[in-house]
Amino acid sequence: MKKLTITRNDGVASVVINNPPANVLTIDLINEVNAFVLSLKDDRDTKVVVFKSSNDKFFSAHLDLNIINGTQGGQAACIEFSHMIKNIKAMKQLSIAFVDGIARGGGNEFVMACDLAYGTENAAFAQPELNVNIPTGGQGGVQFARRMGKNKALQALLVGTDFTAQQAEALNIITQFVPKAEADAFLEQILLVTRKLEVHDIVMYKAIIAASIKDEDVGTELELRHFLERAKEGKTQAIIAAFLKHGGQTEREATDFQGVFADTAAELAG
Repeated sequence: MKKLTITRNDGVASVVINNPPANVLTIDLINEVNAFVLSLKDDRDTKVVVFKSSNDKFFSAHLDLNIINGTQGGQAACIEFSHMIKNIKAMKQLSIAFVDGIARGGGNEFVMACDLAYGTENAAFAQPELNVNIPTGGQGGVQFARRMGKNKALQALLVGTDFTAQQAEALNIITQFVPKAEADAFLEQILLVTRKLEVHDIVMYKAIIAASIKDEDVGTELELRHFLERAKEGKTQAIIAAFLKHGGQTEREATDFQGVFADTAAELAG
């Protein structure tokens, strides 16, 4: 990997994008992202993938304009970009984009492909493709429509102006605005919980949410099926027994709910 720096620690893979000067999504970077994401297909040890940038101004400026053309190579590269977006969305692991710079065009589509996305006061998000006479090509228009509704999506796509992280949160482009000064502590709290999950826990909730967005009844049936299957597991029964032993369903829950869970986890770990 020349464009990505990947480190792994206790269930979390941190991926830092480094493609100066603006972290443009060139075909080399696209190929590296695809190779990395596809390598996780059967990885049960990695629970969370965090995407960041080494650039203090850009998360990713946009798709490389040099590959947007009618040549066979250009068309193939654009298709690989589309595959990259699909591959990120299809990851079994929890994917997180942490944005402390500009994410426009394909960069913003990269961010929206992730399960969770956070932006600081330095972040900016936009889909300005019409400025170069093209529509969005990595599901930007699709995601804006699904997240914002008709009127706001149409305005955002036709005008193409930047959104701050606070605006992006309000429009559901990202999950949450996080001040940079609080970023490390905030992310660590998220990882503290998610890195302990099993991959099948993440896959289960992704499936329930995806089904529910399409059809409430289908989502309800899938949720109940998972609930009943998990209820029969020995692991579930052991956790419930320990939880009740340490004050679950008593007054302790009112003031020390996390303490009940901590004692439960300590007993099960022992």
